[in-house]
Amino acid sequence: MHDFLLEKFLRNETLYNSKTFRAPMPTFDYYYTVDPDVVEHILKNNFANYPKGDKFHDIMEVLLGDGIFNSDGEVWKRQRKTASFEFASKILRDFSTVVFRDYAVKLADIVSGCTSRGQSFDMQDLFMRMTLDSICKLGFGVEIGTLSASLPENKFAIAFDNANAWVTNRFVDPFWKVGSLLKLGREAQLAKNAKIVDDFTYNVIKTRRAELQGKCADEKKADILSRFMLLSDDPKNQINDKTLRDIVLNFVIAGRDTTAVTLSWFVYMLATHPDCGDKIYAELCKLETEEMSTAAIKASEDTTTGSQISSFAKLLTYDSLAKLAYLHAAITETLRLFPAVPEDIKGVLADDTLPDGKKVKAGDQINFVPWCMGRMESLWGEDAREYKPERWLSKDGVFQPVSPFKFTAFQAGPRICLGKDSAYLQMKMTAATLCRFFRFELVPGHQVKYRMMAILSMANGLCVTASER
Repeated sequence: MHDFLLEKFLRNETLYNSKTFRAPMPTFDYYYTVDPDVVEHILKNNFANYPKGDKFHDIMEVLLGDGIFNSDGEVWKRQRKTASFEFASKILRDFSTVVFRDYAVKLADIVSGCTSRGQSFDMQDLFMRMTLDSICKLGFGVEIGTLSASLPENKFAIAFDNANAWVTNRFVDPFWKVGSLLKLGREAQLAKNAKIVDDFTYNVIKTRRAELQGKCADEKKADILSRFMLLSDDPKNQINDKTLRDIVLNFVIAGRDTTAVTLSWFVYMLATHPDCGDKIYAELCKLETEEMSTAAIKASEDTTTGSQISSFAKLLTYDSLAKLAYLHAAITETLRLFPAVPEDIKGVLADDTLPDGKKVKAGDQINFVPWCMGRMESLWGEDAREYKPERWLSKDGVFQPVSPFKFTAFQAGPRICLGKDSAYLQMKMTAATLCRFFRFELVPGHQVKYRMMAILSMANGLCVTASER
């Protein structure tokens, strides 16, 4: 669908005389836009008129409930305020650094094992396991253990992916409510997978409650779920287990899927653009030389890959990662072409006129499409479809951000992603650890294409082999 929108409508802006086009429906109209001015209008300047909306909420409720990604008004404001406070804390940032480093090392050790045995592996699956483990540890204080050496099957992860795919289908199925009521076809599968997701999530809540018993108040504030649990002690907040379930799943999809799929597309870009991998490697070697003490240099003389990985990872701190401009640019360029959320839908509360002159009516839906925006020559130049991290760097190698209404991977305005810095921290920590020690190549014949779901995951995974640098 993303490519269809791009090629059929949005790239033909000269033909349509607009970067926004209307798709009429029986009872309302869909609008699709790649116009930064329109995006700024709906995400910032007239934010209150463009909520998630009832249609979006109804479709996603089975998976996201009334969580921060699926709510508006006071419910959204209350959750965002609490989450914003937590993400801004130095305690969480420092804890995140340790958690992300530990799981990056675990991942690199698994890749090293596959490399020594000459085995191929599914990189997307490994990233999904890593981010699931880390978000559950970071957000909820629970060890999941999917990224162990045996790579155990995880029913929750499978069910969550399936539910995500089935629920996305509702956007193009006008009869989904009938199927849901009668438990037919895809809706029956969605209900089955949603039940597995709910059972897992309520168990996470139960486990975390048990861990909190007997701990002091300060310790209870250590993770996001605990903060909301503390709020639930106040009757006026009306936070029950269902509300906590919604919070958990929204942060899982925020902290797991988006980061994992971005890292997957990043490795795909490295496999198809090895020169970029070489530039990242050179940047990492320079950082290693600058950060290493004499004692660390001696320790690094251990020739076993596992020991070298651990020693190198200890050099990766919040501050040292900030020095990696080319790596930051390479990840950002990946997000430009492969945004984790390829389309985003907003409702229309009241009649309005968009900056390009188009009139929308109450009840309409307007979608801004990051997938298409990243491929628009009018926004990025004739090389818009090319993977070029250098486009983000100044002549002296300093990263140059652009308007968030042009680069919309993290949204913008009041709903701009709270976890942006945390996501970059984990992605750079993981990418640095991998790129320092490995080159990646696609398994011959492996087809890479996206899966139609809310998050831009790969339909067939990412089957690669790795070789040591």
